[in-house]
Amino acid sequence: MTEFANRVEQVSISGIREVFEAAGEDAINLGIGQPDFPTPSHARQAAIEAIENGRADAYTSNKGTQSLREAISTKYDREYSLEIDPEDVIATSGGSEALHLVLEAHVDPGQEVIIPDPGFVSYDALTHIAGGTPKPVPLRDDLTLDPATVEEAITDDTAVFVVNSPANPTGAVQSEADMREFARIADEHDVLCLSDEVYEHIVFEGEHHSPMAFAETDNVVVVSACSKTYSMTGWRLGWVAGSNRRIERMLRVHQYGQACASAPAQYAAEAALTGPHEPVDEMVDTFERRRDLVLDGLDDAGLEVPTPSGAFYVMPKVPDGWCDEVLERGVVVVPGDAFGANGEGYARLSYATSTEDLKEALEIIDDATTAVR
Repeated sequence: MTEFANRVEQVSISGIREVFEAAGEDAINLGIGQPDFPTPSHARQAAIEAIENGRADAYTSNKGTQSLREAISTKYDREYSLEIDPEDVIATSGGSEALHLVLEAHVDPGQEVIIPDPGFVSYDALTHIAGGTPKPVPLRDDLTLDPATVEEAITDDTAVFVVNSPANPTGAVQSEADMREFARIADEHDVLCLSDEVYEHIVFEGEHHSPMAFAETDNVVVVSACSKTYSMTGWRLGWVAGSNRRIERMLRVHQYGQACASAPAQYAAEAALTGPHEPVDEMVDTFERRRDLVLDGLDDAGLEVPTPSGAFYVMPKVPDGWCDEVLERGVVVVPGDAFGANGEGYARLSYATSTEDLKEALEIIDDATTAVR
């Protein structure tokens, strides 16, 4: 008899968190994926009012408040001409829980989940927790996911494939043609496409497309959140949208593990989704300026890096020992292999920090790069 479940023994503490915890208090943190902007004031005020008038005192519906789910439904109609019934949405405790619900409801022990490599750390871990088998696939040279590579990886054991655009850790944005292909693959192979769209509004070139807009079946589910778009990481409010039959199965997991998302956070999220968009536009403009600053600095240091079109990460190729050298000099970055075997030889840098800190970090990175070459 084992002391712990095997599915948990296969999961390690996030490499992102390990690096973050190892850094000193005075280090410049380019490791954490968290916007350094305040939550919009109208969202904060909505939560305060809900607390003060007693609306936040009780459980909401398992799926979330009707008004929040209507706001999410309206958002998809307004932004992508997608008709999603409010009953086909579950408000979750962040995008992380939404990912968990999708995999728990659709993956049987031993079934495969195709994930991008390098890709967000939760995909591998949550697949193991669901009892499934992660099947990493490599990215293109520009760090986008190739639909042909995904299709070639599908077997009779494949339950789910994951698409993430804009992507963490790469900042890559998939094209409309790619998203149409992912929808076709899900339809033709009768495999679920999990589309992680948490960074959907942080796009600098081109635009975001959802494969759900192109699917002819219900084989696409969408996960998103307020965390990145509205700088609400601490509020822990996300959602999953899909067909009624898929939402009903995910609700079975959610209602026992979580009951409902935080009520104050739901009211804040509703206000964020229905309120003015200027705070988001200003944040995205700032991130784009910071991205350009970081790309110039990495180029000056002689590091090769694909230009990211979204999110707030860059993923340069780095020499051996580079991450340790940079960390010793007081700049936190995440080694690429934290995101999968194909991330070896890369590092992820987040530019969700002040311009002043970025300039100082880039000077340190230039010196550290010289030192390890």
